[in-house]
Amino acid sequence: MANRQKMCAEEFDRLVAEAIARIPEEIRYHLGNVLVSVQPRPTAELLAELGFAPDEELFGVFTGTPLTERSLSEPPLYPDTIIIFQEPLEACCRSRVELLEEIEITVVHEIAHFIGFDDDELAALGYG
Repeated sequence: MANRQKMCAEEFDRLVAEAIARIPEEIRYHLGNVLVSVQPRPTAELLAELGFAPDEELFGVFTGTPLTERSLSEPPLYPDTIIIFQEPLEACCRSRVELLEEIEITVVHEIAHFIGFDDDELAALGYG
């Protein structure tokens, strides 16, 4: 982060938990069966798989099966996971408050991928 030292992993994890606690309950309750994981940065392979250039920033990603694509007869093979990338988030934010807000926005957008919210629904909740 500009003018700030990089957070240790434990401190960043606490900030992610704080950001999640700020998310309105009608969105946050969808995290009940979703793992939220923090990694330092996305791999080059993940960026390529998602169609990102190697130097593009990615703050988070949802991996799993969106609720809108689930089959009642075939449960998902892997757990649904939201991965938050610490280094790109820290690099773009100038303060702890800005970082907290950006983590919250990132988690909400990844939850939206999981539950199938569209941009209008996110905007109505203040995340558009």
